[in-house]
Amino acid sequence: MRNFVNKKAQSLAPSGIRKFFDLAQGRDDVISLGVGEPDFITPWEIRNAGISAIKKGYTQYTSNKGLVELRREISKYLLQRFNAKYDKDDIIITLGASEAIDLVLRVVVEEGDQVLVPDPSYVSYKPCIELSGGEAVSVPCSGENGFKLTPEMLESVITEKTKAIIFPYPNNPTGGIMEREYIQKIIPVILKHDLLVIADEIYAELTYGEEHCSIASFSELAGRVVLISGFSKSFAMTGWRIGYVCAPSEITGAMLKVHQYTAICAPIFSQYAALEGLLCGAENGYSSVGEMKEEYDRRRRFMFNAFSRIGLSCFEPKGSFYIFPCVKSTGMTGEEFASRLLKEKGVAVVPGVAFGEFGRDYIRCSYAYSLDNLTKAVAKIEEFVKGLK
Repeated sequence: MRNFVNKKAQSLAPSGIRKFFDLAQGRDDVISLGVGEPDFITPWEIRNAGISAIKKGYTQYTSNKGLVELRREISKYLLQRFNAKYDKDDIIITLGASEAIDLVLRVVVEEGDQVLVPDPSYVSYKPCIELSGGEAVSVPCSGENGFKLTPEMLESVITEKTKAIIFPYPNNPTGGIMEREYIQKIIPVILKHDLLVIADEIYAELTYGEEHCSIASFSELAGRVVLISGFSKSFAMTGWRIGYVCAPSEITGAMLKVHQYTAICAPIFSQYAALEGLLCGAENGYSSVGEMKEEYDRRRRFMFNAFSRIGLSCFEPKGSFYIFPCVKSTGMTGEEFASRLLKEKGVAVVPGVAFGEFGRDYIRCSYAYSLDNLTKAVAKIEEFVKGLK
């Protein structure tokens, strides 16, 4: 019998995160710092709105784009919080930011197109580009400059086939951000080469010491920024699967057609819950988001100080809830370090290579866990590193 699986799917590598954590399955003694999921419960007013929607019988499809009330509030939210201007009609509610990433790449990328991807960065970009027939071109980023993009870095990899750039800041896994002055430096390169910017801003609310600057807020880039975000991280709504994508009208129209055939719409009760999150947030200054952010900041400082004490060089993260220490000084790659740490000390972290080849000497640790768990994990990591000497 013939092999019915297409070649692209056959050659697709499994997620480096999930592949590694299969090794930890069935072990009750493992302390995990691997999953990027808030340990906070979704705020009550948001949960209650979802419950209320179900009680009222809101169990039908919505329009393909999503509830108009939700899209209207997202438009207001983006303008008020980040000065990003998108009309409600240019917003599609998606099944998390993950669907939004896949959606935009499906409609933008054609066979042979190249898309620039900062390396290291989130695991989904490269495979989604390849499934769309494109080529993901790595832009090597370094902790020495905070994992930022520079004009020189972009110019060194741009070709006549380059069509778009993924702009994933605040960054998973590095915790790097791009401040306003650094974004301004790369805008001339984007315009010179007529590139589309695909901005993944799912961690926009989670920056420390400096407010997030959205690349969609720059008037020079009007009409060429697709903004992806959602409620999973900052509103602790991972399981609700609710995200959104904002784009110029011609791209939104194409995405809507694909969305109609593949997802139809996001769950209606999740949409009502997200709507309540935005409405309550606007009323109370996003206090729930602020409280979670303060706790992440406390954990961030704890983890950075801990890795500095242990002797693993580490960029101080400025956003998201990840820290990305370098383990090269141990003589191991990140994958070797993570495997031995799990086997010998029962601590699960993610090898940096899961996020790109230029992360091979790093490990990613999430601090979206309680301080108690982080303290226990750090103690075991310190024991492990000391035992190597």
